[in-house]
Amino acid sequence: MTRIGVIGTGMLGKAVGLHLLESGYQLTVYNRTKSKTEELKNHGATVVDSPKDVARSSDLVITIVKDANAVKDVSFGKDGIVDGKHDDLIVADMSTINPNASKEIAKQFSKHGIIMLDTPVMGGPNVAITGKLVLMAAGDKDAFETHKKIFETIASKTFFLGPNGTAHSVKLAMNLQIGMLALALSEGITLARGAGVDPEVFLSILNSTYFKTGMSENKAYNMIKDEYSPTFTLSNLKKDLDTINEAAKEFGLKLPMATKANEIYKKANDEGFGDLDYTGILAYLKKAAKLVD
Repeated sequence: MTRIGVIGTGMLGKAVGLHLLESGYQLTVYNRTKSKTEELKNHGATVVDSPKDVARSSDLVITIVKDANAVKDVSFGKDGIVDGKHDDLIVADMSTINPNASKEIAKQFSKHGIIMLDTPVMGGPNVAITGKLVLMAAGDKDAFETHKKIFETIASKTFFLGPNGTAHSVKLAMNLQIGMLALALSEGITLARGAGVDPEVFLSILNSTYFKTGMSENKAYNMIKDEYSPTFTLSNLKKDLDTINEAAKEFGLKLPMATKANEIYKKANDEGFGDLDYTGILAYLKKAAKLVD
């Protein structure tokens, strides 16, 4: 049985780890805030004190951390992954980062004789806990095939896309859809309310058409009740929009809607909505539209 390590046990990392444990895998975990590893420990994971210790105990290390700087820190910083190097170690980065940063990190790993794959996913903790994520992979095809069974345990669908950076590029394009859909849905609800229409009526009609989405069929009904329990926080989506705009600039592109969306999510985050689910952008827009008493 392949030994797996998870570095970063926030909401997504914990859910991925719990599903791997339930699937019978041996798991070693590390998180900077150790209390976030408790549930995994209670389900049989081994908790260690550094990324180096995770690497020493694992054949495949999955990193699920905040951003590219965090990936670099757990990889090459003090007691990082490279300090626990051994033969055939493979790192799979499930964070959401700039594709150019991913390429640089992969090159740095290769200098230490370690292969790094991009393996970002679509779907939140509620999906990860049942192994129903969608996983996009890029990098060394043989390394992907070596651990394909594990990736297919984590995700119901996997896509191998090409060289390092490719999967993170598609992940950013996907998260741009999330940001835009949440804005469009929120402004539709806000407009209906402003016209004196019950937003549930708006949703019923929307979901009877070609233009319905998983968001409008599911999260929207919590949104209109001002329920924003986070599966993916607004502040994290704002961070991803920062990365999307940064990457677009590096690719020589102008994305006017992504730029505007980033401005809106930044304002919402600055005004204290960051800890809500990303659909909490409705709460910000409701306030901005002066529909709050």
